[in-house]
Amino acid sequence: MTPYQQLLQDLPRAPKTWLITGVAGFIGSNLLETLLTLDQTVVGIDNFATGHQRNLDEVRSVVTREQWARFAFLKGDIRELEDCRRACNGVDYVLHQAALGSVPRSLADPITSNATNIDGFLNMLVAARDEGVKSFVYAASSSTYGDHPGLPKVEDTIGKPLSPYAVTKYVNELYADVFARSYGFTTIGLRYFNVFGRRQDPDGAYAAVIPKWTAALLKGDTVYINGDGETSRDFCYVANAVQANILAATTSNPEARNQVYNVAVGDRTTLNTLFRLVKKALSSNGVHALQQLEYRDFRSGDVRHSQADISKATRLLGLKPTHTLADGLAEAAPWYVRHLKKQAE
Repeated sequence: MTPYQQLLQDLPRAPKTWLITGVAGFIGSNLLETLLTLDQTVVGIDNFATGHQRNLDEVRSVVTREQWARFAFLKGDIRELEDCRRACNGVDYVLHQAALGSVPRSLADPITSNATNIDGFLNMLVAARDEGVKSFVYAASSSTYGDHPGLPKVEDTIGKPLSPYAVTKYVNELYADVFARSYGFTTIGLRYFNVFGRRQDPDGAYAAVIPKWTAALLKGDTVYINGDGETSRDFCYVANAVQANILAATTSNPEARNQVYNVAVGDRTTLNTLFRLVKKALSSNGVHALQQLEYRDFRSGDVRHSQADISKATRLLGLKPTHTLADGLAEAAPWYVRHLKKQAE
């Protein structure tokens, strides 16, 4: 039995109160579903800037009435300190997912990205510290590695940031470290590598590649690949990210606290290969998409290759990814087929 499997058995016997920021978002709603299924009490806050009510509605449809009654939602904005204080009141663990993601978005509007990702982050740190929460786990980013060319990426070796978004996520790590040193406040950062899965939004200019391509194939639209398609990423299914958050929040290992960890699978896949895998996953669900593929210029601020070394998270947290890229696509594809077809009707 893995540490995570043991934890899933133990948590319901000693329920805690969790705060999820960005709870109506992609990763936030998956965390909510898992914690409610484990009979935990959850407070969630979101301003719906990138999250959706439909994500909360879906979670409500898959948990029991009793489990849903353990959830309290606050509509609020992490840029407002008082909203953060209300959200942190009485909670044991904070899972801070709220942020404005996307490198292109930050290049187009660095001021809003800074306000949300840095000012909002500091507000949450202050509110959680003042409330005396047991631990503060936050969504960091693989973008922090910047222009460092080494592979696989190891936590203590980074380069210069390539976008305003990368700057904001690195500043999060600096603030978290200072709060740990200055106030004895437990923080853990999770550097996500291209997380994908159910409820990831396929719409909008800043949609992630997997849901965007899936939606395009389902609609018969053209799929665009930035560059020559040989850019590679370490794609991580959302269940692996959920596992990392829960392990990090509840760790009893002193050495594991006040650290930053890569959250990924430890492999890399080119965009050309990813396109074939997405088509295969859809085909297995009865969608035989015609190939409409177009290559275009490389995207500003993007790194060429990314792959994580996850040995630190494996050793200190007990992280053991349950899904490869192919596993995750196989699990996510039926959801996309069902929900995108429903939206089109």
